[in-house]
Amino acid sequence: MPACCEVALPVPLDRTFTYAVRDGQAAQRGARVIVPFRNEKLIGVVTGLSEQAPADFEVRYLEAVLDEEPLLSEQLLGLAEWIAHYYLAPLGEVLRAMLPLTAEVRRTVYYRITDLGRDVLASAVDGGNDGLVSQAVVNRAFPGPKTGTRGARHSGDGRSLLSRSSEKRRRKDGAPNGRGRALPAEEQNLDRQVLARLASGEPVKVSTLRTATSASLQALASLVRRKWIARETLAAERDARRMERFAVLIVDQARAGVSVLTQKQRAILSQLAASSGEMPLAQMRQRGLSSSTLQTLVRRGLVRIEERAAAFHLGGLAPATAPTQLNAAQNAALATLTDSLGSFRAFLLHGVTGSGKTAVYLAAMQRALDRGFSSILLVPEIGLTPQMVGLLDQAFGARVALLHSALTPEERSEQWRRIRSGEAPIVVGTRSAVFAPAPKLGLILVDEEQDQSYKQEETPRYNARDVAVMRAKLAGAVAVLGSATPSLESWQNAARGKYARIELRERVMNRPLPEVELVDMRREFRETGHEHLFSRSLIEQTKATLERGEQALILLNRRGYSFAVICRACGEKLECRNCAIALTHHKSALGTADAEPARAGQRLECHYCGYKRTVPARCPKCDSEHLYYLGAGSQQGEERLAEIFPGARIGRMDRDTVRGRHDLERLLARLHAGEINLLVGTQMIAKGHDIHGVTLVGVVGCDHALSLPDFRAAERVFQLIAQVSGRAGRGELPGRVVVQTYYPDHYAIEAAVQQDYAAFAERELKYRRWMHYPPFAALANVLVQSAKLEEAAGWSSILGKYFLQNQTAPEGVRVLGPCTAPIARIKNVYRFHLILKSASRRALNAALRGMLAHAEEAGVPRRNVVVDVDPMRLM
Repeated sequence: MPACCEVALPVPLDRTFTYAVRDGQAAQRGARVIVPFRNEKLIGVVTGLSEQAPADFEVRYLEAVLDEEPLLSEQLLGLAEWIAHYYLAPLGEVLRAMLPLTAEVRRTVYYRITDLGRDVLASAVDGGNDGLVSQAVVNRAFPGPKTGTRGARHSGDGRSLLSRSSEKRRRKDGAPNGRGRALPAEEQNLDRQVLARLASGEPVKVSTLRTATSASLQALASLVRRKWIARETLAAERDARRMERFAVLIVDQARAGVSVLTQKQRAILSQLAASSGEMPLAQMRQRGLSSSTLQTLVRRGLVRIEERAAAFHLGGLAPATAPTQLNAAQNAALATLTDSLGSFRAFLLHGVTGSGKTAVYLAAMQRALDRGFSSILLVPEIGLTPQMVGLLDQAFGARVALLHSALTPEERSEQWRRIRSGEAPIVVGTRSAVFAPAPKLGLILVDEEQDQSYKQEETPRYNARDVAVMRAKLAGAVAVLGSATPSLESWQNAARGKYARIELRERVMNRPLPEVELVDMRREFRETGHEHLFSRSLIEQTKATLERGEQALILLNRRGYSFAVICRACGEKLECRNCAIALTHHKSALGTADAEPARAGQRLECHYCGYKRTVPARCPKCDSEHLYYLGAGSQQGEERLAEIFPGARIGRMDRDTVRGRHDLERLLARLHAGEINLLVGTQMIAKGHDIHGVTLVGVVGCDHALSLPDFRAAERVFQLIAQVSGRAGRGELPGRVVVQTYYPDHYAIEAAVQQDYAAFAERELKYRRWMHYPPFAALANVLVQSAKLEEAAGWSSILGKYFLQNQTAPEGVRVLGPCTAPIARIKNVYRFHLILKSASRRALNAALRGMLAHAEEAGVPRRNVVVDVDPMRLM
């Protein structure tokens, strides 16, 4: 039996922790355990076992072992270790991302009084009488120069420690010498109440403590900072099964005697009889059936209440058309994938929009299933899951599992368990589904592999596309990266022979690609004399499309109504108070509750931190009344279209209208049913959707991204235009696309209009090679951040000087910066960054590890240094 084990914990530290194993605890590598860590109980994963404890080992024992057998296979543990090494992420945080089982553990926060808190409480009581308190207590509560003698009267004025503490906080708030702002008496009383409630020494739940004292979380945090109370977190296993309560009919009305039943009781019995004798209680409440009346029927023995495991509904959209036979090109692609099952191989499936890549995915998953393999299908956004889930449900039924962040914790846990048990060998989900514990994995498919949503923007900052290829390698499975507009990294990997490329050059059923018209908005302005959101051509063609009974999509890739508010007198831009970014103007619905009182139609919002405010009547800088709304977002696009086409059935798809998966399913269902014939939206409408009634697509204002300080700007603009253009003409009728731009001569725009990916890739790769950017170099973005500007600047300077030293300068690694990040402040955190480039990934990794080691030696906190390997955004 092992004497100790190594445990990876979800903390920002690049190490594991050693714990002793008690007799009878069966700790195994890959199993979850609960361990004490500082004042908390954390859930970690065992990564190693040892028969002998280290010599300098401080004995701390495992609190509990949660799993009788390892939850993570050796294959997944190996993948986690690779991610931690490649992306320089703490192993514990990688493993936390792999295990979406938070619902299976109940975490409870407690507070207890400290020894210092007892002294403070005692001094408060004494201060109320004679004000005497020992100097030792004063020094412990307020460290500083020692004055006076033991037993001296506190400050010579008879005040208690609570009073001194309150005065100290008042001075920090700016009142000199404690005079200027009267201290609320309830502030002292609240501290005293909290300490008195905890005086017994027993830990008290946060909910109980707040109920008893009315203390806010901020007030409790203040007491913790003063070390008067301590915060503890306990973790314990809980049953995460989702249960549903049913009312079950025992005796019908005929046997119960209708004459002795009330009208409400008869109504309930009738409803149950009409529903095969049972009904969920939630459904009964929706129908307005009385709960008290139901309880009366239960007491009389006519109805019983049963608790059952709740059913999970995949949801999704039913396919509008029946599956079609694969054409020759699709069959050839399928044969290539099928022949490779059982061994590792990576493919790039490059097919034009509408070429039937999804049909190839489904057929390949069926072939894998026939051979006893499980499959994982990744989609970049939750927005694409309803349609994909509908197709998979039609093909595989109950053998499909769904994983994404819109599920509740209980639902995620349930789906994860279904996958691990082998009950659901077909998995579909967003990036985290790459960690699904599918047994005997044979096939991993990454749809729209170029999408930046596959990159996690928080620790661990992995790219699910690249992790999918590595997982396939470890599992001996086939990896398929599919796209009409592949990332240049994948395209270059195929050119180097790392991936095998499969081409689908024609649309299914020989349907033509849509015709694309380019509208020069500079010329449009010269000819009309006005700046319009929609060009004359787009308006005319939209009108004709709607008159023919067809559908149109308008891409306007900005949320809100206007994306900035500027003063015309002084040029001041209204920015978020928490972030160095312009506030976006939103028109609010009546009755919307905002952070500050907002009149309908006059709300400004930050899309980074969520801060909201009203539009001021005058400029806060120069007091001018000439405030100008700059630019247009999808909300303004919807309003303008309603004015131009008053008879159109208009819908909008963006983050403001789609809050959850059910919102999206309802919107897409209306679109597929023809209830919406004109849809405006952001990039959510640009990819993956297969709506046969859409014959016209308009692209408005997408070229603004060309001016962003990002080497991938041209690639993103090309991909967006090409992808949204592919939504037109996917049915029996041909499609047409109208692209509005101020940069008609830009090579990315020209290639997108010609729908020529190869031409774009050839030119863009030349620039990347000249500038030593991916895919010809490995890249890392090091972000240094702090709530204090001087700290962030100082720490970034320390890291910059480390790379300037000749003896530590990594060979073959070029360092740019440090400098202020393009967005200098987000959520009141100041941001500086360095960019590292190298032709060698090994050299880059070594340089980053050396930098982190130096940061630790220099006292730069690890949590304040963010390392993003292969970044998708440099903002």
